[in-house]
Amino acid sequence: MFRLKRKYKEFISPKEELKETPSGSFKDVLSGDVLSKDVVVQHLPFILFIAILGIYYISNRYQSERVYREMVSLEKELKELRFEAITTASDLMYMSKQSEVVKRVKKEGLDLVESTKPPVKIYLDK
Repeated sequence: MFRLKRKYKEFISPKEELKETPSGSFKDVLSGDVLSKDVVVQHLPFILFIAILGIYYISNRYQSERVYREMVSLEKELKELRFEAITTASDLMYMSKQSEVVKRVKKEGLDLVESTKPPVKIYLDK
């Protein structure tokens, strides 16, 4: 009826025998024998995946540092431009004062005279 499977094999192949021997000596690592083991070969896709993930992690770190440096330089430039805008606005306000306008007109030699009459409001009837 049912055949019982034997738990133990009578003959072990040399390849399987090598699997059972403990590895990990320093000499195996230096000679590269560790990389030729079946266990390493089976896990090679996972090892490559981990290596690619590590490279991606490092490149992502460099990219974020580069973006941060660029952000800091743009913030500095924005501050400088803001100060320049404030300075320009204050200069413009100073130049548009009535006394300064009169001085510039006289300096340029234009034949303009300051009005002595106040401005008049014009009302429209609907």
